[in-house]
This record gives sequence, C-alpha cells and structure tokens, in this order.
Amino acid sequence: MSTRRAVQVASAQDVQALCARLLAFNRKASGNSFDELPLQLASHDRDGTLRGGLLGDVCAGWLAIHVLWVDPELRDQGLGSQLLLEAEQQAKAAGAHSVVLDTFDWQAEGFYLRHGYEVFGRLPDFPPGHERIYLRKTL
Repeated sequence: MSTRRAVQVASAQDVQALCARLLAFNRKASGNSFDELPLQLASHDRDGTLRGGLLGDVCAGWLAIHVLWVDPELRDQGLGSQLLLEAEQQAKAAGAHSVVLDTFDWQAEGFYLRHGYEVFGRLPDFPPGHERIYLRKTL
C-alpha cells in the first residue's frame, strides 16, 4: 500500500538538491560524463547596450543551446552567425562532438538549417497552432 505524501512548491534549496541528486544519479549511470560547462556569450554596443547573446552548456559531449537572441535591429547582419560559430568552436574545444537545440516555427528554423543543423523532431501544438522544432548538428 502506497502512502500519499504532501507535494508543494519547491524552494530554491529544494531545486539545488534535486538537481544535485539527479546529476549524481546520471554520473553513476553514465560513467561520470555529466559534468556541465556553462557557455555564455554576449555582444554589446560601444555604449554597453546588450545587442545579442547565446546561453548554453556542454554536457555529456553535447552543446545544448538554450538561448540565442539578437536585437531585431541587428538581425540579418551576421551577429547570430558569429555567436553560433563561436559557441560551436568553444564547445568543440571543450570536447563536444554535437549540438542540440530547439526553436519554434516563428523563430529561426531556416537560420539553423543554413548553418548545417538538421531537424530530428517536431512537436505539434506547442503552443497550439504552432510547432516546437528540435535540431542537431555534428561538430
């Protein structure tokens, strides 16, 4: 017979503990290949205004890109490509063999395809009426 336990909103301390416990489990199961290396890039104007950036991490031989953003005024001028290529180079130097990311159908699928990424999955109705698109690339 199962005992029901109270479920509540996790505290910041709970979040840290949960992540640490899952990481320990994954390291044990995978032979310690789950160390994460943050990869964080930014581009600013001369006056210090943030104009673009990329956030990701290298883990288990993969670069996972979580955020790639370029100011709308600077799109189609090469900054996105510069950020992506720099991230790929840094990830490769850190031992990554591949990249994984996701985007939405109104965002940047064509941009990633032009950079050699391939679609490996589409999730319809995320959000309703749109698709979430999953891409990868071998470095």
